[in-house]
Amino acid sequence: MSTFDPLDTRSQECAQAIAEDHARLALQIEIDDLKWLMNNKRGRRFVARLLERAGVWRLSFNTNALTMAFNEGTRNEGLRLLAQVTAHCPDRYTEMLKESKA
Repeated sequence: MSTFDPLDTRSQECAQAIAEDHARLALQIEIDDLKWLMNNKRGRRFVARLLERAGVWRLSFNTNALTMAFNEGTRNEGLRLLAQVTAHCPDRYTEMLKESKA
């Protein structure tokens, strides 16, 4: 049975380094997946639909506070996706916008 020793800083640093490696790997996989999706015309159409449905380009205001909170949560997730797309595949983002206007 393993017990936590608060004085064993070496083990804590090792565990922290492993956790950071796992987080970096997960982030890189997410970025690679997004690039793969955006490299395909179908993928760009899919992302464009997600951004539109999320309400990225419209206000989330509603007189009902719960509806507005829901709309803002949806919009926030769309903005997160938009930020990833523009950060990791800006050329494909521009291409997606041109394709969605056609």
